[in-house]
Amino acid sequence: MNAITSTNFHFGRQTGKYEGKVRDVYFIDDKYIVMIATDRISAFDVILPKGITYKGQVLNQIASMFLDKTSDIVPNWKIASPDPMVTVGYKCQGLPVEMIVRGYLTGSAWRAYKAGARQICGVPVPDGMKEHQKFDTPIITPTTKAEIGTHDEDISREEIIARGIIPETDYKKMEEYALALFERGSRIAAERGLILVDTKYEFGRRQDGEIILIDEIHTPDSSRYFYSDGYQEKFNKGEQQKQLSKEFVREWLMENGFQGKEGEQVPEMTADRVKIISDRYIELFENITGQKFEPAPYTDDVYERIETNVSNMLARLP
Repeated sequence: MNAITSTNFHFGRQTGKYEGKVRDVYFIDDKYIVMIATDRISAFDVILPKGITYKGQVLNQIASMFLDKTSDIVPNWKIASPDPMVTVGYKCQGLPVEMIVRGYLTGSAWRAYKAGARQICGVPVPDGMKEHQKFDTPIITPTTKAEIGTHDEDISREEIIARGIIPETDYKKMEEYALALFERGSRIAAERGLILVDTKYEFGRRQDGEIILIDEIHTPDSSRYFYSDGYQEKFNKGEQQKQLSKEFVREWLMENGFQGKEGEQVPEMTADRVKIISDRYIELFENITGQKFEPAPYTDDVYERIETNVSNMLARLP
């Protein structure tokens, strides 16, 4: 199976390039960005050694759909998606805090709670909760946006404001946006028989200073989903929920002795393991969008296809 794990384009008017853990970002005229969702996959802030076929297309198309479906709540960076793996949008100055919205006690929050924590990022969590239990109301647990090679760090609302990381009025607006986006995403997921468990949102400023939504939204890399059907029965029995998210990748890594710590080795990623992960990404795409996944072919000219589609799009921008 093929996968696109690196790109090296030279678009007209290109002024720079940034490689994230998953996305390659090209800067155009210092005004626009071309964001290519590669098939790279990361966990515990480590890029895993093999790409996941179709993952980039899945991420890009889900994020593109949700950017369109939430643009009435908060403006976002997207201009158009000219290729299955690409979105073109406005260049913004990213704000250094990620807004994590949690509707359920699960994942890293559950691991901290099980270890005795009763506050998550300054938010009190009551005694007696169980894994995968729904919060009375969603909570926001922000993290600092890490520099390359470092880990995101949990931080409280009070510390963000006290340290002047983000002004209080702007942070309150980010909170309002994040909760409204989570409510919209939860409603759309429910219509598809899914539960939006938790997710992250990133915000930035346009050149005019306006705060807008940037990056991806409601994808399996940034979000966790459960199936609605069977959730309550599994919860009552203390059984694990079937997750449509990247958490199953983290669980596989942990079961094989890897959590991104020094000296640990990533377990072997066999062709079967890659296909399992790819199939789960496609499963989420079809469940959350209600559409059949139409894979863009991996052919010898796939890079030419991307370059042509992007160049044609850029030619229409002022």
